[in-house]
Amino acid sequence: MEKTLSKSTFSFILFLTFHSHLILISYSKSIIKTLPGYTGDLPFKFETGYIGVGEKEDVQLFYYFVESTRNPEEDPLIFYIPGGAGASALITFLYQFGPLNFDLNKGLDNITLILNPTAWTQIANIMFVDIPAGTGFSYAETKEGWVGSDSILANQAIEFIKKFLNDHPMFLKNPLYIAGISYIGIVVPKITLELYEGNERGDQPTLNIEGYILMSPLTDKFKDFNSRLEYAHRRSLISDDIYKSALKHCYGNYVDIDTTNSLCANSLHQYEQCTCRINMENILEPFCGENDHMLDCQDVVSKRIGAWANNEEVRQALNIRQEKVGRFELLNDTLHYHQGKNDTFSYSYDIFSSFLYHKKLSNKNCRSLIMSGDHDMTFPYVGVEQWIDSLNLGVENPWKPFYIDGQVGGYETKYIQNDYSLTYATVKGAGHVVPYYKP
Repeated sequence: MEKTLSKSTFSFILFLTFHSHLILISYSKSIIKTLPGYTGDLPFKFETGYIGVGEKEDVQLFYYFVESTRNPEEDPLIFYIPGGAGASALITFLYQFGPLNFDLNKGLDNITLILNPTAWTQIANIMFVDIPAGTGFSYAETKEGWVGSDSILANQAIEFIKKFLNDHPMFLKNPLYIAGISYIGIVVPKITLELYEGNERGDQPTLNIEGYILMSPLTDKFKDFNSRLEYAHRRSLISDDIYKSALKHCYGNYVDIDTTNSLCANSLHQYEQCTCRINMENILEPFCGENDHMLDCQDVVSKRIGAWANNEEVRQALNIRQEKVGRFELLNDTLHYHQGKNDTFSYSYDIFSSFLYHKKLSNKNCRSLIMSGDHDMTFPYVGVEQWIDSLNLGVENPWKPFYIDGQVGGYETKYIQNDYSLTYATVKGAGHVVPYYKP
């Protein structure tokens, strides 16, 4: 007579099978030695994978991790979030300061990858992450997992970092920096502060958090947008008369317009006329708007990233979960923020300002680097300087130039307060995405 499994034994086997499946889903990782478009083996250690976050681990975040080619055991570990929200990490990995670039001399029918001579991975271990779900190759297993916000993004990033370092304990002692660009300036200071406070509470694992890096950051959803008018005047995009009229009649508020104040409205209308066809990301670059049907507004690198990332061989090489992820999009417009945008069904823009996080971090043993392109009108250096001044820090090194190959590369100021230091730099000739314009 055949023996049959008891109901409890059968249930236990099912539990083990399901639990093992969850572990596989949540912590899959692969070492990538070759990539389509690159000739030969990659000359750096490259890992991709998924890490599940959330109570049910229903949000599956895809990452690209590159070890430093200098000294991975001691070099800093940078956790980097692209802008957006909803911008894929692949834009940084292949477009800005990641280890690879495209050979722009080759066409879309022969996409070729070459080494990036200015890659940050020459001096740091860098984790590039698609976050939140719906960004790049990241996805959610449940309906609830697709719903995000600034605060949820911060919590998911913290959980991701801890899980990654638990799985890679050899990097626990490396100096850890949280970094981001553009809109993510709202979130990075919150992540950084909570990691410091987690160490103070005794949370495990203990992280060697040392600071944060921000490029062209959004810090305050009023002040940064409000600073555009002053920036436009400094750059001669509007006349003295328009600027003086706005100063006199708008009382310092150029965002929340009082429609009954006709003098202010008229000044701002003139401002809009002068700047509506200016490229906000770099005021010297050609403007390309939605109504310019004769122009191709997608740059050559973005085209290459899209074509490369949607190639079947590439997705297999990166170990993308093909059955879970549809067509790759460089930027998820559903998540992406623009001035005045209200919450969507999938994302809540629930952090209005990150200034208080900066303020609290100024009382920690913390280093920060903030940089702006001086031709960026998206979040101009004018607004950045304003909130940095509001921190009321001591000045260690006054405004002065720094040099690249004997030429002025930009200007920097260093601030200190006890164990906290902040270096602020403007990069000459750079637009919004500083590492792209001036690598």
